[in-house]
Amino acid sequence: MPPQFDIIDDCLHVGGLSILRVAGRTGSTPFFAYDRQLVSERVQQVREVMAPSMKLHYSIKANPMPALVQHLSGLVDGFDVASGGELSIALDTPVPPACINFTGPGKRVEELRRALYADVIVHVESERELDTVAKLARELGLSPRVMLRVNPDFSLRASGMRMGGGPKPFGIDAESIPEVMKKMETMQIECLGFHIYSGSQNLAASALIEEKKQVFDLAMELARHGSQPLKYLNIGGGFGIPYFPGELPLDLIPMRDFFREKCGSLAQKHPGVEVILELGRYLVGEAGVYVARVIDRKVSRGKVFLITDGGMHHHLAASGNLGQVIRKNYPVAIANRMRGKVHENVTVTGPLCTPLDILADNVPLPEAEVGDLVVVFQSGAYGRSASPQDFLSHPSAVEVLL
Repeated sequence: MPPQFDIIDDCLHVGGLSILRVAGRTGSTPFFAYDRQLVSERVQQVREVMAPSMKLHYSIKANPMPALVQHLSGLVDGFDVASGGELSIALDTPVPPACINFTGPGKRVEELRRALYADVIVHVESERELDTVAKLARELGLSPRVMLRVNPDFSLRASGMRMGGGPKPFGIDAESIPEVMKKMETMQIECLGFHIYSGSQNLAASALIEEKKQVFDLAMELARHGSQPLKYLNIGGGFGIPYFPGELPLDLIPMRDFFREKCGSLAQKHPGVEVILELGRYLVGEAGVYVARVIDRKVSRGKVFLITDGGMHHHLAASGNLGQVIRKNYPVAIANRMRGKVHENVTVTGPLCTPLDILADNVPLPEAEVGDLVVVFQSGAYGRSASPQDFLSHPSAVEVLL
């Protein structure tokens, strides 16, 4: 079990409450529960290694639960959004629109129009999108706030998902950026800075430092082609959390001196530049659990199955169907029998009519009965909102912030 949660009287506690009490308070299973104190502590841990001049943004795509985003609005310096829906959530918080960045490929015209009216910063991902922003700005009589999303010629080594390097739908190829910056001057649109993000879910500080060094160097090189100093540099994130056996937590300490050195060097040439560290999963992933109730227990040809009222339609990532090549189990437990003495190997499934609906395959767990609660840890990011909730028309999972 991840060490961040307490066990009292054989029962998991989240947010200071027993999971049985949380289930009763929620009113039904399945549900996701997020511990606000753990989120606050994680933000503080990140701030301790950031350079004093850096800003911390939360990437709402990791978990857009409105109550969670509201909580984070008092902890971070800004938000990154990737859709009109996320923009609405961000604008409902106290965070100033000037501290909201709108990124992502394929923004619709109506989304761009809303972004211009709201005066958020638009991260342009293609020349065509830049043309659309310029056209809308003329029509609306507004001055757009624009940064360029850069597709670098490198990627984050050993990352869970590569977002840069090679042909990508994200951003404008680095070698094309100088020409785009010249084009922006003819449009009378100032390039406020760059967003350079090349990979996610990395647990090695050395790999992250190597990638961020390339990000800073590339930004310095590209900035030479502009007529104004850089105002913003979004260096992305990429910080990972451990999901599977053998994985160790990311050691943030080596990044402290690196951030101070690189931010200092950048500020010498671009005084007042704001370096943005954009994190999502790392801030919320380990603070969340998914809980489902056992509704049947059966043995099929010697194999024990615990069938629950939750599954891949709520938590696609835990089922292994959100990018895993070889399926691995998220950490799971019987939440009301955390120290059960009799263990057995079981497979935990959901109620869906598909063999893909597996929450844990052949794992040793305390012997469970109908009515017990199965908990899936590391579920605070890319859970409910990243899953096919309507598949087979089962009830949706509830979310609670504790």
